[in-house]
Amino acid sequence: MSSEATSTEPASAGKFTPKQPVQLNPPKDDPFTTEELAKCDGSDSSRPTCVAIKGTVFDVTGNSAYKEGGAYRVFAGHDASRALAKSSLKAEDISPEFENLDEKEKKVLDDWFAFFSKRYNILGKVVNL
Repeated sequence: MSSEATSTEPASAGKFTPKQPVQLNPPKDDPFTTEELAKCDGSDSSRPTCVAIKGTVFDVTGNSAYKEGGAYRVFAGHDASRALAKSSLKAEDISPEFENLDEKEKKVLDDWFAFFSKRYNILGKVVNL
């Protein structure tokens, strides 16, 4: 019997593992208002560059794609759940709303969450005050 058959991890567990190992810090649970998250858009070097997915705030500071001129700059400082689920880079799709997405889009969003979770430190959660 192979060890795969007895594993409790889903078959896709290793799917998003980075090619180069990433040393992540323990996840933080700091509260971020949407205003605070917006200040983490990469324009202020004294703040981390952040992207939120499903309310979880990830520090993407080390990835130039989220900086000025980068392909994913539109996501920086926002909860980009809806846009990621729709595989969209359009500013009008940037929204934390994901509950009313279809099942295929929710699966895509879950995949993005898994991808980010294996690469970027979690700094906290977006809170509505």
